[in-house]
This record gives sequence, structure tokens and C-alpha cells, in this order.
Amino acid sequence: MEKQKSLKSFWLNELTWEEVAEYLKEDDIVLVPVGSTEEHGPAGPLGLDTYVAIALAEDVAQKTGVLVVPPLWFGDSDHHLGFAGTISLRTETLIQVIKDVTRSLARHGFRKLIFINGHKKANLPAINTALKDLHEYELPQVLLAVVDPVKIAGSIASKIKEHKEHHAGELEISEVWYKYPKLIRQEKLTKEEVNFEKVFSPFFQDDLFGAGKPTIDIMWNSKEQKEFAPSGSFSASDKASSQKGKKYHDYMVEVVVQFVRWLKAYKGPIGNQ
Repeated sequence: MEKQKSLKSFWLNELTWEEVAEYLKEDDIVLVPVGSTEEHGPAGPLGLDTYVAIALAEDVAQKTGVLVVPPLWFGDSDHHLGFAGTISLRTETLIQVIKDVTRSLARHGFRKLIFINGHKKANLPAINTALKDLHEYELPQVLLAVVDPVKIAGSIASKIKEHKEHHAGELEISEVWYKYPKLIRQEKLTKEEVNFEKVFSPFFQDDLFGAGKPTIDIMWNSKEQKEFAPSGSFSASDKASSQKGKKYHDYMVEVVVQFVRWLKAYKGPIGNQ
């Protein structure tokens, strides 16, 4: 574990402004966890995606000594609004929230921001749009990076999972089971799977960690989702376990830790304009 700058916490919200200012004299990296509050089937909590982002950020911070900002608990989740408790931001709203968070951090001297997206893929259009626009037109001096499980965990996922992985599936249920075991309703793990070919065509990506076949995206709304996935689960979770969650989680933490360590020494052109 790397020295944590003698701070009382790696959570920015638990520090004073003076402590943050002291951190910025030595480091300019900060982690920004982004999740959602949306249904995750009968076994997973509504906050699952945010807990994923929090857990990754916490463990990376503990190993690298960088700061973490408070998580964003709401994401682009309108397709889940047919299920009680789901709270969604419109895509354009999320774009503006991401921009304002980034502007605030950059104003005070943070120059390397790593967004950790726990809401696999679904938040990426808003996050990427916001950060691309900011870096081009407002903040060329700030390096902006985005971490998403789908993009960093492909090799480990294929070794762990026994089902195709989609929403409320085996891997994300397992990860939260490992980090927050009281949040998973183990008695409600399900074998249920959406018939993706019937609903979306043979070209739909039925496994978020799958590869090798042509895929075509088809949009769906909350009413349609409630019809084709009445329990909220898209893929089976009955093979989920805390042990699988640990392997999956620890692999992703190590990937991000290695990126942070690389970033600490980075002297290239991105963000140095």
C-alpha cells in the first residue's frame, strides 16, 4: 500500500478543504465513482452499480493513496423505470452533472480525473460525451479517463462466469456479494434468462463480455423491458458466489491500480497543453 499523504481519509467528503489543498501540493489524481439507482432483479439491491463503483474506487485508493470524490448515485436508467425504486437522470442531465463535477475538480487543481463507471456501458454515452467535449473546448490541460468493467474485465470474466453476463447477472451479483454480502438476497438468485434472439434479433449482444460476432444495438423502453424481463433480470445469477466476486473484483482493482501508477509518472502530451 502506498503512502496516503498522511490524510485521515481517502474520501474527499470526509476531509477539510485545507486537507484537500495539502493533497494537491503533492498529487493531482482523483477517482470519480459513478453508478445508478435501478432495479437489479429479485436478488440485487437498487444501488448495485454504485456499490460496484464505490468498491473499486475504495480499494484502488487504499493501494495508491489517491483521493475519491463522493459517488454519483444516479445514472442513465430510464429503461428500468418500469420497476419500483428506479431513479433515472436523462442523458443530457447526466452529461451536465459530469461536466459540472469535472469543472469543479479542475478549478481547484486536479489535473488527472479517473471516472469509474459501475453502471456497465449504459452511462458511457453521457460520460464520454461530457468528457470529450470538456477536453476539446474547456479543459485541454486536464487528463480525463473512464474505467468500465466491460472494458477491463473481459479476460477474467470468461474464466469465471458460467452463464452469459448481462443485467443483474452472475458477475455483478457476485462482486457485490463479496464486498457487501448483506445486500444480496441469496434465496432469490435466478436461472431466468431473456431470450435475446427472440426479443432483439440474432445480432444483439446477449453477453456483455462476449465477442466474435457482429452486433447491432436496438433501443428499448421501460414498458418493453417490463414485458420481456418481468423480474428485472436479463441473465441467470444462480451460479453467483462471493468467491467468484472476489476474483472478478480483485482483477479489476489491480488493472486500475496499475493505470494509476502509470498515470503518476505520465509525462506525455495528453493534458499537458
